[in-house]
Amino acid sequence: MTVKKTTSAPRAPKRRTSSVNEPVASAPKATLRVNQSKNGVRKRLPADPVNLDHPDLYFNRELSHLQFNVRVLEQSLDSSHPLLNRLLFLLIFSSNLDEFFEIRVAGLKRQVALDREKPGVDGMRPRDVLKEISLRCHELVDRQYRILNELLFPALEQEGIRFIRRDQWTPQQNDWIESFFKQEILPVISPIGLDPSHPFPRLVNKSLNFIVSLEGKDAFGREGGLAILPAPRSLSRLVRIPDDLCESGDNFVFLSSVIHAHAEQLFPGMKVKGCYQFRLTRNADLSVDHEEVSDLASALKGELLSRRYGDAVRLEVADNCPDELASFLLRQFGLSDDELYRVNGPVNLNRLMAVMGLVNRPDLQYPPFTPGLPKALRKEEGSIFNAIRQNDILLHQPFEGFSPVEDLLREAASDPDVVAIKQTLYRTGADSSIVNALVEAARNGKEVTVVIELRARFDEADNLTLASRLQEAGAIVIYGVVAYKTHAKMMHLLRREEGELRHYAHLGTGNYHAKTARLYTDYGLLTSNQVLCEDVHKVFLQLCGMGQVLNMQQLLHAPFTLHKSLVEKIEREAEHAKAGKKARIVIKTNSVTEPKLIKALYKASQAGVQIDMIVRGICCLKPGVPGVSENIKVRSIIGRFLEHTRVFSFYNDGQEETWCASADFMERNMFHRVETCFPLLENRLATRVRKDLETYLLDNCQSWSLASDGSYTLNQPGENQGEVSAQETLLAAYAEKPS
Repeated sequence: MTVKKTTSAPRAPKRRTSSVNEPVASAPKATLRVNQSKNGVRKRLPADPVNLDHPDLYFNRELSHLQFNVRVLEQSLDSSHPLLNRLLFLLIFSSNLDEFFEIRVAGLKRQVALDREKPGVDGMRPRDVLKEISLRCHELVDRQYRILNELLFPALEQEGIRFIRRDQWTPQQNDWIESFFKQEILPVISPIGLDPSHPFPRLVNKSLNFIVSLEGKDAFGREGGLAILPAPRSLSRLVRIPDDLCESGDNFVFLSSVIHAHAEQLFPGMKVKGCYQFRLTRNADLSVDHEEVSDLASALKGELLSRRYGDAVRLEVADNCPDELASFLLRQFGLSDDELYRVNGPVNLNRLMAVMGLVNRPDLQYPPFTPGLPKALRKEEGSIFNAIRQNDILLHQPFEGFSPVEDLLREAASDPDVVAIKQTLYRTGADSSIVNALVEAARNGKEVTVVIELRARFDEADNLTLASRLQEAGAIVIYGVVAYKTHAKMMHLLRREEGELRHYAHLGTGNYHAKTARLYTDYGLLTSNQVLCEDVHKVFLQLCGMGQVLNMQQLLHAPFTLHKSLVEKIEREAEHAKAGKKARIVIKTNSVTEPKLIKALYKASQAGVQIDMIVRGICCLKPGVPGVSENIKVRSIIGRFLEHTRVFSFYNDGQEETWCASADFMERNMFHRVETCFPLLENRLATRVRKDLETYLLDNCQSWSLASDGSYTLNQPGENQGEVSAQETLLAAYAEKPS
């Protein structure tokens, strides 16, 4: 594969984001000695032991998570991205921040409220983390709106995409907007006056609302005071103005502006002294008592209703909202001043994503591409089973298509020789070709067993619907093991060939979701290796039935063997380094938080193992600490596609091993989920994946290097170096070439 040197527009100047932990106490130092081995490989050994449990050797999990979102926000400033995609990055940041408050901040607040504060491996207590989050998030939210108002909106206006403010409406536009208000908004909006018979309403999580200050008397003689206007969720937050009332291009007004302009029509005879938008973020995590629950589906249905009304965690208000009204809202929700965010623009920014479907401007978005197909599937005109039987097939989404997985399942559904299909589903999508094929297979008399993880966060309702649909078709639906999320991505097929049953399997790092397969990078393996397929079958037996842990010959699986095996492989690499042999580990994952794995990597670094880590999001490991992690480098790739592959590569004294997994280096993946980690047994596939990893390590366009002080620095080409984008390189290598 040839590394692609990009020739895109000039990049934004080098930026350095804020540190993960500021200030950071100096990490414990170790005196080093350098030993010279027989073959000339230099290794460093600590003369004095270092306490690898020392809090200064770990970044805080939540602050590292927040730092990932900073890198997402940075993309909105990067001129190498098309303009609408820069806007999209800013909106993704907003959506990510919502979830951060709904889950992570809510969890910290709960620990403080229940007096169950337990310091993490970094030594920070939850209340201290909350204070730091508040400081940083206030700065980030201010920055986000400055980027939107001062850079993106003006740039979009130059391209004919306008968001027209109220003070810019022409008389003709004003007339049309008033008519729109009367016809589309007035009939469905329900103002709520606050008095003893109308207490403060219970507002839905993240809904758009207005607090209105009134003057005068109403029809019943009640003195004006305060009212709440909940904006109907059925109404689009963006209203398109007819073309004949505007300049050429795409012209929009915000729903909030329309309601502001005509609020007095909702309170006839009263004077509106002020109308201010606000939004409340609530705890959205679901809580199911694993010991008490007898029916997981029913328990989740009950929890889904309460998710919309969890405890308050954040209040966003318009920046012009008077202090007394903001304080009134804080009291209603039991929040402090630190949990108030004043914003200069729409409070519900993520609803702006609708603009991507409302404008037809392909010139302002990434160019479309057609995912490629492996050669084995291009030349095979018959059954896809024949192609898989010849050799294992590796798919690298989105550069290669997800369609072979769908084709395999569709063929299996109608193939009279296929006897049974087993499948795990975590996030699949409401309209899923995978589910359609499973339904068809069940109706065709196949033995179809589907393990659906109902607790896939924010996809629970969809998964309950899918489960019902599959059951109605005659499939056996299982919800996995109550205390352990089924996060493994696997499919098992049994086919009768020449009088015998033959196994086929698909194993992946990502979900069976066709849409995200165009947005997330993931590996998927189609195999007929009978040993590996038997292991997959055993995992399904453990999920569906009961019994002791079954021994696997090829597959590693959590919560049983994965963590222990990874530690052993890291330690094995350290032993090779101590013996003076070349030793190297490359890890690509989404997050790194699990302390024992981090300590194993620290020890390997101390032994002289060269460790490269590509960690998209959370990283609690500190690279570059003298005497501890100076042989560890950590980088994060943020680009057009969401990096989602999990790959673990070990040099192993020249007998290289390359593994792909559904699991991250996190406690939950190692001990509280059902996960799979599969080897690439065919050397050509393992070599290909290792080359992909090296491409990521060469990236100097979309990669950020993590320093020991917690700062991330955008990597850029050195003098006389060309730009290298890993994602563009892989797209050029694997996607279909334009005709």
